[in-house]
Amino acid sequence: MTETTGHKLNHLPPAASRLGAAFGRPKVIAVACVIALAGLGWCALGLQAANSTVFEALCRAMTGETTSAAGVALVAGMWGAMTLAMMLPTAAPMILTYAEIADTAARKGEPVVTPFMIAAGYLAVWFGFVAVATAAQIALTRAALLDATMTSVSGLFSGAIFVAAGAYQFSALKHACLTQCQHPFPFFFANWATTPRGVFKLGLRQGLFCLGCCWAMMLVMFAVGVMNVVWMAGLGTVMTVEKIGVGRWFTYAIGVALIGAGVVVIGLSAAAHWPGRAI
Repeated sequence: MTETTGHKLNHLPPAASRLGAAFGRPKVIAVACVIALAGLGWCALGLQAANSTVFEALCRAMTGETTSAAGVALVAGMWGAMTLAMMLPTAAPMILTYAEIADTAARKGEPVVTPFMIAAGYLAVWFGFVAVATAAQIALTRAALLDATMTSVSGLFSGAIFVAAGAYQFSALKHACLTQCQHPFPFFFANWATTPRGVFKLGLRQGLFCLGCCWAMMLVMFAVGVMNVVWMAGLGTVMTVEKIGVGRWFTYAIGVALIGAGVVVIGLSAAAHWPGRAI
């Protein structure tokens, strides 16, 4: 806080002065940013799930030979809300780490940039994923792998997604990206920036680390139903716990569970199409 700002706050009522000082703190802004945006995502998803008209519009948008711009926008909005709800909480440790460093710098009178910029860079990467996921949903629906309710109609397809997501949990790329997500302080220490553009780029890089860590698990939504709120909450919790740094055993355990689920789904699908069962 500068001397001029402090002088102005001294002329405000005590309550307003304390509120202004609090929101001048990067850490307070970071917490408010994560809670507000994640809450916005969950509220949007809740409204879409509760409003049958919107849900039916989403379903119709994916059927037919052509897809209207309004239909694409509705589906993209759904994926955008899902991204805010599921991914922003996983970024909380990274955003709060930045805010803590910025808070310390601000106390020393050094220039800092609001955490909104790093969150904006992070979300820019994931909104790119939203565009890809929207296109993938349109393609999968036209290929008759998703039905009008955005649920997989193929056990083999669903099982393959589970197995692929589980196998990715053991990959070197997964663990390289997860390590960066779990330990953001060394990254910020080595790449600290004091301009909005520089901090936005830090958010972009952290967003890429997060994408490399979590993209496969996000695709599980195609297997369980794109609007399955229970799975959204479950996968979001798993990805958040992973980034807290509980150890590789947790990542491996999730991988084993996903592969096991995939094998079961494929097995049940194969059994259902066995000639004897079909008769």
